[in-house]
Amino acid sequence: MATRWTQEHGDDNNGRDRASGGGYITEQPVEKAVLAGVNLPEAWSGGLGGAADLDELARLVDTAGAEVLGRIEQSRQRPAPGTFLGKGKLEELAELVADTGATMVVFDNELSPAQGRNLEKALEVKVLDRTELILDIFAGHARTRQARLQVELAQLEYLLPRLTRLWAHLERQAGGIGTRGPGETQLETDRRLLGRRIARIRDQLKEIENTRRVQTGRRERVFTAALVGYTNAGKSTLMNALTGAGILARDQLFATLDATTRRVEIDERRRYLLTDTVGFIRRLPHHLVESFKATLQEVREADLLVHVVDASSDDPEHQIRAVDEVLDSVAPGERRTLMVFNKLDLADAEGVRNRFARAYPDAVFLSALDPAGVDRLKGALTAQVMREETIMTVTVPLDRLQLLGRLHRTGSVLEQEYTPEHCVATVRVNTEERNRLLAEPGVEPVNPPAGD
Repeated sequence: MATRWTQEHGDDNNGRDRASGGGYITEQPVEKAVLAGVNLPEAWSGGLGGAADLDELARLVDTAGAEVLGRIEQSRQRPAPGTFLGKGKLEELAELVADTGATMVVFDNELSPAQGRNLEKALEVKVLDRTELILDIFAGHARTRQARLQVELAQLEYLLPRLTRLWAHLERQAGGIGTRGPGETQLETDRRLLGRRIARIRDQLKEIENTRRVQTGRRERVFTAALVGYTNAGKSTLMNALTGAGILARDQLFATLDATTRRVEIDERRRYLLTDTVGFIRRLPHHLVESFKATLQEVREADLLVHVVDASSDDPEHQIRAVDEVLDSVAPGERRTLMVFNKLDLADAEGVRNRFARAYPDAVFLSALDPAGVDRLKGALTAQVMREETIMTVTVPLDRLQLLGRLHRTGSVLEQEYTPEHCVATVRVNTEERNRLLAEPGVEPVNPPAGD
């Protein structure tokens, strides 16, 4: 643990902080990590199979603030029960930890509490699994009350089923004199306390969600689009370019956790709402997906999903599949989606277009840092908004012509004829305007769309 003198507001001649008096604080040293991963068959039980991705794990560790010193990988049909790694690989890992002076080992797989304990005993350093690392990153990046509650809920739900195994050494005494002691009592106490806290957090999140629904319900119905995609695909940078939102955009995984919504004006009569959502990742912990469903409500309710893909990634298809898997659990069913391949400035632009244009003919290829590309995306979003519009002819009583006033101001009245009793107007309207106009007494459609 290092110690340093901090000066928040400048210092005087004696080095003392003038504004707050100064003080000594401790600075946490940078942790040094070794990565480990086991490649398992895709069909391995528990849904945790598949190849390890140590490059992505390294980025997660970097996001958490640690330095990666080495890595080790093994392929197995199933994990070793006690230590996940085989005996020989475990010895190799122990040597790597000793040689590099690492202070922790991070596994790209999910470990049981017993495996974690055995590994810490064998390696004599802290051991984390992928889920614990992601939960820690989310905890560090949560800013709003809702995000902090969601992360805490995920952490507690991850811990709760592991309590029994954490106390297993006390439960091996299967009963009898001397076994009804503090171990069993403590386990039940911990379960009860965690259960109460989980219930309380769920109630608080429900209150926040109900408040949000009331606020959303008061909004005028507007076309909504939600930015979704793999973490670090550039969603926040695009959001800033499209709306000037000024939200945090870093070359870092999970830099943004909270949904941000901004209104985009197309012209005097056309506008839409654009929402930036939390990024996804392969094997995103189930507890996080469940906890963040309130935040991802924006995704379920959106008229359009703007799926942002990092075109410079080594495997964009892999990222697309990972996002689709999360979307299938959050917003099952048909989804209206606009594909956007971002970061062309870091990729072979022509190669990316050739690779994906046939599968996604309406896709937009751009760099969020290039104004021309952002303008193309704005045009594509405007076209999506205009798909919601229809041209219809209605009769309006002469004493209610004020109903057409707003449509006149925005140039949406295309033709107009008068009879002794009515005005026959041809108008271009979106779904909201159409429903509002037809709900007025005396207004009748001349050419109602099929199905009306």
